[in-house]
Amino acid sequence: MSTKTSSVSEIPAASPAVAAEHFERLLALETDCWDVHEAMKDGPPDFVLLHVNGDQAGFDAGHVPGAIFMHHSTMNEQTLAPYPVDTLFVVYCAGPHCNGADRAAARLARLGRPVKKMIGGKIGWLDEGFELAQV
Repeated sequence: MSTKTSSVSEIPAASPAVAAEHFERLLALETDCWDVHEAMKDGPPDFVLLHVNGDQAGFDAGHVPGAIFMHHSTMNEQTLAPYPVDTLFVVYCAGPHCNGADRAAARLARLGRPVKKMIGGKIGWLDEGFELAQV
């Protein structure tokens, strides 16, 4: 192993315990397109997948199969009333350039609802080679 210090090793890596805590915390807040796809391919998942940006026409033109459209700005006690309070919501938007999923996740959390963000959004879904559904 080299004794040279690079910009990667200049700041020492966290201890394994700190690293485990950090990455588990990330996984408590985020999931990815592959995991969502795997969870949904064999029937109804244990979460509700929400497409949270754009408008109904954009959703109809292409969305992750099994997703429901609910714009982040419309999330409130009334629009969430059909779902039990312990329902896990997974939110996604267009992709890394869009903050709709972050807005939705923050709103759901403020409303006391469990939530994770599907990182990558619709672009990540397509990058994984998965198809979009259309209405």
